[in-house]
Amino acid sequence: TEYLTKTNIQYYDQATNKSDSYIAERCVLDIYLPKDTKNFATIVWFHGGGITQGNKEIPEYLKNKGYCIIGVNYRLSPNVKAPAYIEDSAAAVAWVYNNIEKYGGDPSLVFLSGHSAGGYLVNMVGLDQKYLAKYDIDSNRIAGLIPFSGQCITHFTVRKERGIPEKQPFVDE
Repeated sequence: TEYLTKTNIQYYDQATNKSDSYIAERCVLDIYLPKDTKNFATIVWFHGGGITQGNKEIPEYLKNKGYCIIGVNYRLSPNVKAPAYIEDSAAAVAWVYNNIEKYGGDPSLVFLSGHSAGGYLVNMVGLDQKYLAKYDIDSNRIAGLIPFSGQCITHFTVRKERGIPEKQPFVDE
């Protein structure tokens, strides 16, 4: 199977991109998809980096397996604070649901995955229904959540932004 890569696709609408240069710069995604294939599964991949650094990627170990991989960039702290980067992640997932069929993908086979901060974003978008509800998408449509080393309590960057002590038990809604 041959694969195509499309890069730097903005996932917010044109008006939002025009209204905020940081969104226009950071809120882009790359698509790596099997050529001339229909009804493939899609993995939406969120990079790690403590929500303070990192860039979208298509992990090598996920390539050439017959499915689509979408690497997502999102805005970073301290330029924005929570929940902005969670909202970005939800906007990217909504873009996938609204567009993956145009590329040949099956919208019932969308999986969310990511490492570290990316795993945290997967959990937040997948488990807190309000983020996708904004786009009229039921998070129960997600085929699976596959976080790698994602924090299951409030992320340390969010804790720092909110002044929550490092060792104080605190869990996101």
